[in-house]
Amino acid sequence: MTSLSNTSTLTVIRDNCGKAFGAFCPTTLRISLSYYGTGHTFLFFFSPQLQVHEWKFSNSFVKGSPDYLAFGGGGGLFGLWLDDGLIHGQSQRCDTFDNDVLSTSDDFLINDLEVWAIS
Repeated sequence: MTSLSNTSTLTVIRDNCGKAFGAFCPTTLRISLSYYGTGHTFLFFFSPQLQVHEWKFSNSFVKGSPDYLAFGGGGGLFGLWLDDGLIHGQSQRCDTFDNDVLSTSDDFLINDLEVWAIS
């Protein structure tokens, strides 16, 4: 049996307009007081081909709280932010990944969400 601390996670979302995007984290998603993850964390979207936004050597990776889950940061902006009900989300350009907006618009509704554990 594999320890959860050694488990990577792949989060895949389809928004209410049908666009697919998400994040890879080389560690288990969890509630934390501070950011966690490594430079192997990245964001991605399909439009229509896969586009990956890797770490740009700045800022934070992942933060889980009882109120939200966020990937990337800088200046109060998140590359990918999900609310506690996993219904609403936001995607903005952030310093961590220097990414394009992943979803159809900055604010979106989550139509489908899957989180895969990879050990």
